[in-house]
Amino acid sequence: MGDFHGSETASISNGFISLEYLLSAGPRIVRLFHKDYANNILVEIPKRFHQTDAGTYYFRGGHRLWHAPEHIKRTYLPDNQPVSISSTSEGITLTQPVESGTGIQKSIEIILDKSTSRITLHHILKNEGLWSINLSAWAITQFPLGGTAFLPQNTAPVDPDGLLPNRNLALWSYTSLSDPRISIADDVITIKARAALPPLKIGYANNAGWIAYLLDSILLIKYFFPQPDLPHPDFGCNTESYCGDQFIELETLSPLATLDPGKSLRHTEIWEVISKIPPSPTFHDLVQLVASHTPPYFSLNHQA
Repeated sequence: MGDFHGSETASISNGFISLEYLLSAGPRIVRLFHKDYANNILVEIPKRFHQTDAGTYYFRGGHRLWHAPEHIKRTYLPDNQPVSISSTSEGITLTQPVESGTGIQKSIEIILDKSTSRITLHHILKNEGLWSINLSAWAITQFPLGGTAFLPQNTAPVDPDGLLPNRNLALWSYTSLSDPRISIADDVITIKARAALPPLKIGYANNAGWIAYLLDSILLIKYFFPQPDLPHPDFGCNTESYCGDQFIELETLSPLATLDPGKSLRHTEIWEVISKIPPSPTFHDLVQLVASHTPPYFSLNHQA
């Protein structure tokens, strides 16, 4: 057993990576280590919280599961109760008690590859309430400042004649395109993760199926399976990034779905942690790395 700023944790490892998760709250992944990197790849912010009518919501850092669209009364419901842990044939599943305000139960299934630094995360939302709910599974990973986020852009036409738009960009009210942390190119948007206020947040429809964060010599790639023909929250976003004064977030979202009572929705990310990245790689270098580590085809969402 371990400790995360006073909260009890447990961990799993495969010799390449070690992943630590909370026992007394969540489901939350709070630490991630690679054998070639001594520091936690995820940020730790135990003192950051948001006070709500339902109690205190602690951000904590690391990786969490929300459901979109964002709303103060449903998104920030405290997750301060112990999780149940069940073993699967390939890993473990962390499951919270049913949210009293929504009837939704969140679970994260964690699977470590046996011979690589690859992690599969199945994010599961189950409707244990009495009514149908329209929602999207929202997987959020918080990283320390000091690195660079890479958000690949669509460059190919989406119709034979090239007459239709092939990309979008959603901006939040506090975001300024003159923010020096943002750099927009034809093939990639980069965000330099530096402390500044106001924060920034951008989102878009990502057809590449990956986003990445480069921190020192470590590159963490989040792969997912885009479904561009289905509706998504936030003006059609399946990828978003938020950067403030303590951390940067890389987020993926499933399509919106109407979840009937007793039904579940699953949103999958596959993480690849690559070490010993040389200083100042070009975006072309990173694209080649991403392509060489792309996991086999997998299904992103299903309702069961």
